[in-house]
Amino acid sequence: MARRPGAPAAYGEEFSFVSPLVKYLLFFFNMLFWVISMVLVSVGVYARLMKHAAALACLAVDPAILLIVVGVLMFLLTFCGCIGSLRENICLLQTFSLCLTIVFLLQLAAGILGFVFSDKARGKVSEIINNAIVHYRNDLDLQNLIDFGQKEFSCCGGISYKDWSLNMYFNCSEDNPSRERCSVPYSCCLPTPNQAVINTMCGQGMQAVDYLEASKVIYTNGCIDRLVNWIHSNLFLLGGVALGLAIPQLVGILLSQILMNQIKDQIKLQLYNQQHRADPWY
Repeated sequence: MARRPGAPAAYGEEFSFVSPLVKYLLFFFNMLFWVISMVLVSVGVYARLMKHAAALACLAVDPAILLIVVGVLMFLLTFCGCIGSLRENICLLQTFSLCLTIVFLLQLAAGILGFVFSDKARGKVSEIINNAIVHYRNDLDLQNLIDFGQKEFSCCGGISYKDWSLNMYFNCSEDNPSRERCSVPYSCCLPTPNQAVINTMCGQGMQAVDYLEASKVIYTNGCIDRLVNWIHSNLFLLGGVALGLAIPQLVGILLSQILMNQIKDQIKLQLYNQQHRADPWY
């Protein structure tokens, strides 16, 4: 039968604008991160239950709480993406796309602010490190983290090795009864070749000697300067990590937008077919 002039081309009842490739690609994309979110929540809950409430309290954010919060938010976000793509629900897909866009923009803003206000960021890092030094003996995990950082970056303390006087056990005051008085942790010590047994007292009394004398036994440079130098030396690596985090977000936003447009076109087609099904010229 002839088609009314100016009317859209007719499509068969089986035709669909929604691409199965885009639909299921978005579904499995979200499913992957949905599983990751459950792992993050599980690890965070386990760490929180196994640790005392005050553990790692000197850090800016409790890592266990951070894992739980990030995991829950990721779970909700990927849930919207999974169900929205599977059920072709525009409302859920819009929520997923909007939230993912906000997360991406917040990460971008945080990176820009960290670069612009690098001095303030450095001051915050210094504050965190000093607080960690104060609580060095209070938590074994924190102690291991500090020891690992000092050995990895070949440093000692925040600004210098004398920052360890902030800790009550390493403090140089005369009334300090600790046997570690005026010392530094063993992780500050220079490595000794072919050492079979670690000398945990190698930093004994190092805060009481001058810089040149101490440099023969321990690392005297602070960890903040070493960290800044490491960042400057590994900008391409950090850029690659940032890009690796950004690409999945951009892919998720792109796929959700494509699928939403396809669903809208499909809805228009269905409405058109319903309105013109009884039209003798259709």
